[in-house]
Amino acid sequence: MTDLRELREGLHAAVRGEVDFGTTARALTTMDASNYRRVPLGVVAPRDADDVAAALSVCRTYGVPVVPRGGGTSIAGQATGTGVVLDFTRHMNRLLSLDPEARTAVVQPGLVLDRLQEAAAPHGLRFGPDPSTHGRCTLGGMIGNNSCGSHSVAWGTTADSVRRLSVVTPRGERLRPGQAWAGAPAGLRELAEGELARLRTGFPELPRRISGYALDALLPEKGADVARSFCGSEGTLGVLTEAVVDLVRAPRARALAVLAYADETGAAEAAAGLLEHGPLTVEGMAADLVPVAADLPRGGAWLFVETGGDTEGEARARAETIVRAADVLDALVVTDPARQRTLWRIREDASGTATRMPDGTEAWPGWEDCAVPPARLGAYLRDFRGLLADHGLRGSPYGHFGDGCIHVRIDFDLLTGPGIARFRRFSEELADLVVAHGGSLSGEHGDGQARAELLPRMYGPDMVALFERVKGVWDPDDLLNPGMLVRPAPLDANLRFSVLPSKPVDVAFGYPSDGGDFSAAVRRCVGVAKCRTTSVSGPAVMCPSFRATGEEEHSTRGRARLLHEMLAGELVTDGWQSTEVRDALDLCLSCKGCRSDCPVGVDMATYKAEFLHHHYAGRLRPAAHYAMGRLPVWLGWVARTRSAGVVNGLASVGPLARVAKRLGGIAEEREIPRVAGETFTRWWRGRKAVVPSGAGAGAGTGAGDGDGDGTGDLVVLWPDTFTEHLSPSVGQAAVRVLEAAGLRVALPPTLRPGGRPVGDGRSRSAARLLTARRGRVCCGLTYLSTGQLDHARAVLRRTLDLMEPVLVTDAPVVVLEPSCAAALRTDAPELLHDDPRAARLAARVRTFAETLEQYAPHWAPPVLDRPVTGQTHCHQHAVLGDTADRGLRAAAGLTGELSGGCCGLAGNFGFEKGHYEVSVACAEDQLLPAVRQAPDGAVVLADGFSCRTQLEQLAGVRGRHLAEVLAEALG
Repeated sequence: MTDLRELREGLHAAVRGEVDFGTTARALTTMDASNYRRVPLGVVAPRDADDVAAALSVCRTYGVPVVPRGGGTSIAGQATGTGVVLDFTRHMNRLLSLDPEARTAVVQPGLVLDRLQEAAAPHGLRFGPDPSTHGRCTLGGMIGNNSCGSHSVAWGTTADSVRRLSVVTPRGERLRPGQAWAGAPAGLRELAEGELARLRTGFPELPRRISGYALDALLPEKGADVARSFCGSEGTLGVLTEAVVDLVRAPRARALAVLAYADETGAAEAAAGLLEHGPLTVEGMAADLVPVAADLPRGGAWLFVETGGDTEGEARARAETIVRAADVLDALVVTDPARQRTLWRIREDASGTATRMPDGTEAWPGWEDCAVPPARLGAYLRDFRGLLADHGLRGSPYGHFGDGCIHVRIDFDLLTGPGIARFRRFSEELADLVVAHGGSLSGEHGDGQARAELLPRMYGPDMVALFERVKGVWDPDDLLNPGMLVRPAPLDANLRFSVLPSKPVDVAFGYPSDGGDFSAAVRRCVGVAKCRTTSVSGPAVMCPSFRATGEEEHSTRGRARLLHEMLAGELVTDGWQSTEVRDALDLCLSCKGCRSDCPVGVDMATYKAEFLHHHYAGRLRPAAHYAMGRLPVWLGWVARTRSAGVVNGLASVGPLARVAKRLGGIAEEREIPRVAGETFTRWWRGRKAVVPSGAGAGAGTGAGDGDGDGTGDLVVLWPDTFTEHLSPSVGQAAVRVLEAAGLRVALPPTLRPGGRPVGDGRSRSAARLLTARRGRVCCGLTYLSTGQLDHARAVLRRTLDLMEPVLVTDAPVVVLEPSCAAALRTDAPELLHDDPRAARLAARVRTFAETLEQYAPHWAPPVLDRPVTGQTHCHQHAVLGDTADRGLRAAAGLTGELSGGCCGLAGNFGFEKGHYEVSVACAEDQLLPAVRQAPDGAVVLADGFSCRTQLEQLAGVRGRHLAEVLAEALG
């Protein structure tokens, strides 16, 4: 048995990079993007090839296996292992050189593909293969899997782009594999030359043959290319430390033809016929993977066919030629790059979207990427659909139709014994079907554990025995990634779901999309790692904390992995009291970006609130939870005692402010925002009503409430905590604009009848009125974000009691603060899943722009003709959408786009002690650069109080709510 202490100490002494045998590091690497889970002993982040050799030497001494790992997006299980994981993303992640003349680049294995593409683009070059995970997959992982991507019909697989490699063998030998037997380990040439007949006849000819070792690359007529044969070996032969790769000339212009067919079989049968026109891509997908609102031509399935040229006209002409040659229901040709990106995102997100069936049922990889000759794809798909039906399974195929490679996630039951047995039977029969069509069990992602057991069905026992002999030449001690490709583990062993609780755990939120099961919610994360991208484009948000720290534990995937291990109880053993999970969630901004940007809708903000609720149950909380989590209480006291001036005065005295921040758990670098001298509702009561108009919609049930000017539709304006106490000017501006648009404005009731609610809220008994109490509506946001869910539930129930008179009318509820609107629209009904009033209130919530669009459609805003800058609020992006805002800005002549990302303040997050640096880094990611680069005279838009505060404190810039900008323009 391995002595872990000696192993750890030996690695610490030998390796200059980080050596981490802690619970968090191990938990983060138990899984990749497959169905499999293995718990490693520890993780090493080598700094260079010397560190790799040293780590291999120590592990060989103790007989501990080694698993090289890049982005951890492998779908067959080959990036998991029980020994020591080598993480190349931390240090060995550089582009070492790029030669535009030779069209080559020298890369380290941890370099993310997009970083290479960004460096090559100014020279008109690119790396040919481009998997959908291009924003987080690494070159080392691509070489290990022989990855392909959507452009492989034009530029081939990764092996086609590899010129020379630098490899450390398990016994420490440094090799430089290339052509003409360069870098071959001793014995490999003799072995291959003794099996030439088998190498010439034993491999099917098709563009996407990824399964097994590529030993036919060692044939003399193929250049005896040792580097090519190494590609796709899945970390089982040697450890890659450097690679020389070829680049291709990128077309100066591109066009995208989207071809519509009645069904996927029709699209599949048409794909092979398009190859003679020289397309860059021929990608296919069916309607069950496409968002309802996607702007695609009418049909049930589509081919995405990209063409290139030196000019836009040339690219378009080639695309139109393909449209004319194709027998389609409908077609669309797009040359605008932004619209092309939007369409491609639909295709790229399919790898995550496919993990849920249309009815919400879970679906899993395992048969993610079989490939057949392109001309046989239509026939194969028909047989595949029949096999699914025979087993009572469902799946949604999509993928690289031009290469005959199909991706599909299938609704296997991997939680029960009978379901797992069916998974095995189906896998065996599908392997036979693929082979019958002349195909490869893997067409992109490798065999790993998912398919290696079935390789004898594709290659026969003699070829598989040859694979084992080759493995023995490279790795005689079976040190590297044992159980993969040769002598594999069973395909139904080590399933990652087997360790999870068999019954739902007791939780506070309802998790309606997961059947109320928190384990199912956590299982949503399948590891595609879109949250690990280091840059975002357009309105995307996820995951700001990862971009700030670069640490896996601060990504959505990393946190989901820790929650998975918490539920499993094997590695993280203290459940809801886990400090590892708490620390990983500590830097989650609760921005909700993952709710929309994650292809499978992981909602880490909700998971964080759930965890904090249980973690601190019956225990003392951090000071910030009391200081900022209960902000509505403290500000309410200030308002009732009319002590805003005193509070502001004390906060401006340095020593007193420092004491207050220390006691409240607030970062020293932060300024305490000023409290308004007059609250919004006090201003409302004092304003002169020009046309008093009765008490419709319950607006007269509390002193100071009532309708405002106008005789149009009634809207109820929500006085959120921030608008009420900190930014009343936003509320005042909104009232002015809404009334100018012809709407009648009311505030929610403040009189709550005593006792239990009666009937549907219409009843008004004398006894209830006599016991009525005053109150203020509140969305509970600050309680939710700090996990004080019992308080949040009480606040929301009180709010629903107050809002009953409004809920019996048709009046919309206008919420100016995006985070409060998001809380009411999603968090409230999910927390109060047993109270139908919460869902009714959620359905009434409208943003400021939505209200004007829907209830004053003929109103024309004042035209400013000015550029804008700023940031779409992260909660607005994730939950509410900004279509109405874009329309309102356009109507007002406000031009330009707002940036994505998160401002970094994120409510209480950026104020909390220990978060300041990450908060600033998040602001520097998108918001602050956008403001600095804005043209002169630009309007800085920031609808959220946090966004405005961050801009003021970090950049000295005043951001304004869109309502303020329009109100000012009214004159």
